[in-house]
Amino acid sequence: MTVRAFRDAFRGVAEMLRTQRNARFHAVAMVVLLAAGLWLRLSRMEWALVTLCIALVLALEAVNTALEYLTDLVSPHYHPLAGKAKDVAAGAVLLGTLGAVVTGLLIFGPKIVAILGGLVF
Repeated sequence: MTVRAFRDAFRGVAEMLRTQRNARFHAVAMVVLLAAGLWLRLSRMEWALVTLCIALVLALEAVNTALEYLTDLVSPHYHPLAGKAKDVAAGAVLLGTLGAVVTGLLIFGPKIVAILGGLVF
């Protein structure tokens, strides 16, 4: 990639974070997960899976945002197919997020249960 391509890509990520509430939520979740991963001392494989899930969800958010913009451009008035396109793109984000949540539970769950099991209530 050229310097200009990187600049354009970062501008796209900034646009997504500035305009999309769900993308901001996922970005905050990413920061929380990274902090939790450091605190829980994830293994290299666990980091790889967490990183892959974070990248997948944010990439799906970006594609969803791009598709919404493009749909609004080509179909400024409501059209059922435009609505379906947006719904399917949002569904892709949901499916990716659900997969990431399951992966997170498998990685973080046992570690948190072990910590909580050592606490006396």
